[in-house]
Amino acid sequence: MADQITSLEELGQVAGGIETPATELETPREPVRDKLGRSYATGKRKDAVARVWIKPGSGKVMVNGKPMNEYFARPVLQMILAQAFTVAGVEGQFDVYATVKGGGLSGQAGAVKHGVSKALQLYDPSLRPALKAAGFLTRDSRVVERKKYGRAKARRSFQFSKR
Repeated sequence: MADQITSLEELGQVAGGIETPATELETPREPVRDKLGRSYATGKRKDAVARVWIKPGSGKVMVNGKPMNEYFARPVLQMILAQAFTVAGVEGQFDVYATVKGGGLSGQAGAVKHGVSKALQLYDPSLRPALKAAGFLTRDSRVVERKKYGRAKARRSFQFSKR
């Protein structure tokens, strides 16, 4: 029992100097930008799909050609969109241009937030841990349940009448 291997370093030495998996996983991510200095990402939520471009600027957000506060009139939707910048700590440092299709306003706001988060981590990979910890890089997979036959809606039965 005295000749048991006790650590990963000894394992590497025994196996002929093979690298441990921890060093292989720590490859640095490179920023992904186009020739205009922008990062692009696609965000999705429910049935909404957002195409998002971000570039350094004054914090101007355009959604479908309109300012954010005009397109998303409710303050709650504007707050959802601003969450990605707040968590990353870069409020007012990036201009956003987004086009959104499908779904309703709430789903569209969530899709733009998802797209902004993905674009931010592509522009500056050092922002990834904060966005990942907040759960903004994960696509929210919840969608509307389909209607079943013999039912009024997805789960609701037709009204029962005894007589």
